[in-house]
Amino acid sequence: MRDNTVHVRVVSPIVTAGFRKLADLKALEYPGIVLSHAQIATGPGSIESEFEAAMSVPGTLLEILQAEREGVDAVIIDCMGDPGLRPGRELSNMLVVGPCQTGMHVAAMLGHKFSVITVMRRLIPSFENTAALCGLSSKLASVRSVDIPVLDLEKDLTATAERLVEEGRKAVEEDGAEALIFGCTGLMGCAAGLREGLLAKGIDVPVIDPIPTAISVAAGIVRAGLTQSRTTYPAPPEKQLLGYDTLRSAMLPMAAE
Repeated sequence: MRDNTVHVRVVSPIVTAGFRKLADLKALEYPGIVLSHAQIATGPGSIESEFEAAMSVPGTLLEILQAEREGVDAVIIDCMGDPGLRPGRELSNMLVVGPCQTGMHVAAMLGHKFSVITVMRRLIPSFENTAALCGLSSKLASVRSVDIPVLDLEKDLTATAERLVEEGRKAVEEDGAEALIFGCTGLMGCAAGLREGLLAKGIDVPVIDPIPTAISVAAGIVRAGLTQSRTTYPAPPEKQLLGYDTLRSAMLPMAAE
């Protein structure tokens, strides 16, 4: 942190060009926070399965290491699967934040129970597993899906908005949610629309947009002089690692420091 300014880098763990526009991130900057963006060079076009999440991790770790070398204060992984979060914390002394973990903890503070509104039904077990890892299973009211693939969310924004409102209504009225979280970072910027749609139905609950929330939380943690625990996330042991030549070479300078 320099001159009380926190530099947060958002790393998109997919290779689809234009999915995350730097201009959209820059719009989230405010005094004391500078945002930058990086994207992995090898990996999936989007993440809608455990397999694709796994394929995104090596590239994500490379970008985390690069950010630390450049003096970035914190990295946010731009996916609600939080791919590479735990290994990234092992590799880095810099703060590494997952928007899903962060969003769930914030939601648990703002409401007795929360629901996740995600893209595809097949992702429901992943969110339930994340809630369990976070110790928040008892706070998770439900996970609901709009059944729109990640890369199709912007094709018909009206239809996307309508499905978000309908699933959000069901989460509150049928499942007992008192706060909502977007289950895909591709929905960034849609929180106000969902909240307005729910208010029109007489439903007043907070709607958490994970990337803006994670940015503010990360900046606050950095300003507090904190980072992840080295007891929880010790550096990986030095041993043989076949393949992954680019990642291995990127790790060597970090091990020497």
